[in-house]
Amino acid sequence: MSAPSEFPADLDRTDPEGEIAARAAAYRNWGRWGADDRLGTLNHIDDAKRIEAAGLVRTGRAISLAQSFDTAGPQKGWRRRTNPVHTMTDTGVDAERANQGFPHGMGGADDVIAMPLQCSTQWDGLGHIFDHGTAWNGRRAGDVVTSEGDLVTGIEHAASVVVSRGVLLDVGRHLQPESGELPDGYAITAADLDACIAAQGESARVGRGDIVLVRTGQYARTRREGWGDYAGGPAPGLSLTTAGWLHRTEIAGIATDTWGFEVRPNEFDVPAFQPLHQVVIPNLGLTIGEMWNLEALADACAAEGRYDFLLSAAPLPITGAVGSPINPVALL
Repeated sequence: MSAPSEFPADLDRTDPEGEIAARAAAYRNWGRWGADDRLGTLNHIDDAKRIEAAGLVRTGRAISLAQSFDTAGPQKGWRRRTNPVHTMTDTGVDAERANQGFPHGMGGADDVIAMPLQCSTQWDGLGHIFDHGTAWNGRRAGDVVTSEGDLVTGIEHAASVVVSRGVLLDVGRHLQPESGELPDGYAITAADLDACIAAQGESARVGRGDIVLVRTGQYARTRREGWGDYAGGPAPGLSLTTAGWLHRTEIAGIATDTWGFEVRPNEFDVPAFQPLHQVVIPNLGLTIGEMWNLEALADACAAEGRYDFLLSAAPLPITGAVGSPINPVALL
């Protein structure tokens, strides 16, 4: 049986079910790391990979890859996703008025935040998406995620894992050198990814255990023009046909500067929703990051002429969560 095509023109745009099923079957990693596996492709990160990544730190420059977590974020309430609400529970005013109950003039400030776990820069955990009621590694979705959370692949299991060699693929600048920004609706292909690697050179090679960051330039556009429909609207992103590339490269994870990782609208003429998610999370076991701010990193990589670095992107160990906010840091 031949592998699914990696050319978007070959997709049957009337049959998302069939196109998804073909790739799920071709690239499924169930059982690869044992029946009890909780990490999926994060298993590709080992001690040797982290030692390799640590050797990439040359200047010591640290760059945060997070968007802001505040009420001015991109969310519009879809599926109850709102922007973070930050509230002070103790303030300097309270301290000045000495109404906090502390002795000898002591005062302080305290605060609380309420937010969906996937409202800004974040990882999608392995319990986030199912394929026909089946979760990662062939488990029944209802046995994995219940009202008590993800009982099997909760994001806490990745808390000490996501430190590896990061590779920036600045596809926006590669394909649109004048603007550095791909148009909304552009489907990034496997050929585009390979061409970007070739253009950027040896430091952009991609292999086992790497975490790939794909810059489309859409985030830069929102900072100039406003959020608009960033959350859920049209966007550049990976084509469904990149599923084979994501599998054979044996990367540990991948993140983009867009809301939904894959191209939107999705590549079908009939109703479809995030088909690449449906292939790669429950079938490949791939950890996906979204809404990363890759602008400062892209500038630094272009200036230095190198595109790999030590990346630390640990999720919060929120027991049973199917995703996590993060502050990824690239060390150059």
